[in-house]
Amino acid sequence: MGWLFVVLASASEIIGAAGLKLYSQQKTLRNGVLYIGGFSASFGFLYTSFQYLQVSIAYAVWIGVGTAGAVLINMFLFGESKNTGRFVSVGLIIVGVIGLRSVS
Repeated sequence: MGWLFVVLASASEIIGAAGLKLYSQQKTLRNGVLYIGGFSASFGFLYTSFQYLQVSIAYAVWIGVGTAGAVLINMFLFGESKNTGRFVSVGLIIVGVIGLRSVS
């Protein structure tokens, strides 16, 4: 159950990051709700995951998945550079998250 909350927290983090990007470009209510709502939901789900998982593991996985997701969203939806180094770096983040998940 704890991992479900970490996944939901990570997805909400990605939504919040995309909302932040959109809000920085155009300050609309929709973009503000994505930004504030995404990050708020993310913290709520992460906090709930702590009831089931070690804080250090849940937090590290949340940060890793959220970071990788935000980078990919920015690359594919907002036109940031898609060079090999960025893909390799995201891959390393994912490998690290899988490693943490497998040993917990």
